Formats: sequence, structure tokens, C-alpha cells
Amino acid sequence: GERMLSSKMLGLTTAIALVATSGAMAETLTIATVNNGDMIRMQGLTDDFTDKTGIDVEWVTLEENVLRQRVTTDITTKGGQFDVMTIGMYETPIWGANDWLVPLDDLSEAYDVDDILPAMRGGLSVDG
Repeated sequence: GERMLSSKMLGLTTAIALVATSGAMAETLTIATVNNGDMIRMQGLTDDFTDKTGIDVEWVTLEENVLRQRVTTDITTKGGQFDVMTIGMYETPIWGANDWLVPLDDLSEAYDVDDILPAMRGGLSVDG
């Protein structure tokens, strides 16, 4: 139902946020993502995000295997093609071991981490 979709969306948002670059805010964020229904729905929120932040979003939407190859190549070569990348449970421990993930600290009080399905939250976390 609606609660499960909300949890999935939060989980996917978490996956995206895990690899968000830190530092100065960009005027345009380039996001590499898989072309599944949840991520396509998130793309529908782009205008609202841009209106609220002034940050434009450029989506690079790819098939899962192509995405995995492109983002892994980009991160290992420090290519910098993408500001934000969606990764899955397979990549999370590998990327964490390589210090390629950014911690989700200082989240808004409105962000309810416990609303993310426990299995998804655990699979997309490194060291707790």
C-alpha cells in the first residue's frame, strides 16, 4: 500500500543520499539512477525540488547493469560525472569499504529513518 511505497521511496532516497557529494552546493546536480518505477516517480518531484532549492537536476537514467558499470567506473576513476548515484545492497558494503559513501548525518527532524523497511535500511548501511 501507500505505507510500503513511502518506505521504498525513503529507502531509495537513502541509497541516493549515501553517495551524495559533500562540499559547496552545486547549481545543477547530475543524478545517475536505474530506470525503475520508483526512480521515475522520484524524477516527477524534480520541479518541486528545484523550486524549493534553486538547484537544477539532470537525470541520467540507465538499465541496472549499465548503471552499475558506469557509476563504478566513475567512482573508481574519480571521473566526477555524477553528483549523486543510486546504488543497491550489493554495492553498499563494497563502496563503504572503499570510503566512497558519505554518512547521513544531520538529517532533518522530519526524516524518519525508522520508516525505512528494516531489511532495506540494514542492507544499505555500513557499520550500523
